[in-house]
Amino acid sequence: MKYRNNITEFVLLGLSQNNKVQILCFILFLFCYVVLLMGNLIIMISILGSKLIDQPMYYFLAYLSLVDVCYTSTVTPKLISDLLVEKKRISYNNCLIQVFTIHLFGAIEIFVLTGMAYDRYVAICKPLHYQVIMSRKRCNIMVIVAFVWAILHSFSQSVLLMLLPFCGPNEINHYFCDVYPLLELACIDTQREGLLVVVSSGMVALVVFIVVMGSYIMILYSLRGHSSESHQKALSTCGSHITVVVLFFGPVLFIYIRPATTFKEDKVFALFYTIIAPMLNPFIYTLKNKDMKNAIMNIWRNNFLRRNLIF
Repeated sequence: MKYRNNITEFVLLGLSQNNKVQILCFILFLFCYVVLLMGNLIIMISILGSKLIDQPMYYFLAYLSLVDVCYTSTVTPKLISDLLVEKKRISYNNCLIQVFTIHLFGAIEIFVLTGMAYDRYVAICKPLHYQVIMSRKRCNIMVIVAFVWAILHSFSQSVLLMLLPFCGPNEINHYFCDVYPLLELACIDTQREGLLVVVSSGMVALVVFIVVMGSYIMILYSLRGHSSESHQKALSTCGSHITVVVLFFGPVLFIYIRPATTFKEDKVFALFYTIIAPMLNPFIYTLKNKDMKNAIMNIWRNNFLRRNLIF
């Protein structure tokens, strides 16, 4: 039997149907979004306006901040505005666009984090070859590859959904459009499509997570004979990176590594990689990083002096 797509819009059920909870969430997520934007923009401006941009680690960090802003902006503004309305609608086309952008920036983030892990591995385990291996040309190639792969990945997820018929119901039990909640609304059996999502999203994320964590384990293993000071410095740097990786990959793996099904907890776990982790990244990377603190202070001090000299 051939089904036809009769759906022109979807209704998002959101995080809660309780008005008091929605108001509380509105205040909380609006605050988080403002902090996220300010924190990541400060990171980008401080790196781009200083000599830190010449260092591969901060080069990748600037990209990570940019991707975090784009990634969370595909979901959070819609979530915040929906908390103030009774019926949370999204058109069919906008829903597919949201799926595309979420997977696009999510995939880029995965590979930027991988590039940062590789940079730390080369810096600590192969310091004599660091300048050659982590040249600006190679860093640019890594970023371009990340963008190309992310576009192919997100395009495949969108096409997969475009080929499915939706004939009702149209209520998505989530606060944004994603593959698994939409597969549940399709009029046909989507077991094969769900398996494709597990392979293209879940397994890829798992492999990358193992590779990234493996690189940090190798870094710590290679430092076993070094002085306590260098060991402490490496632990501090790698510790912040590992925190970011776990905050992002943990919820992603929980959702995408299993067969195509949705749980109530998915919405809570999704908050970690769409809002919480991007908001915390600037704090994680700057609290124990003297170079970033100095760059931020210099940028703002220079801007302050420039304004005073003008006026």
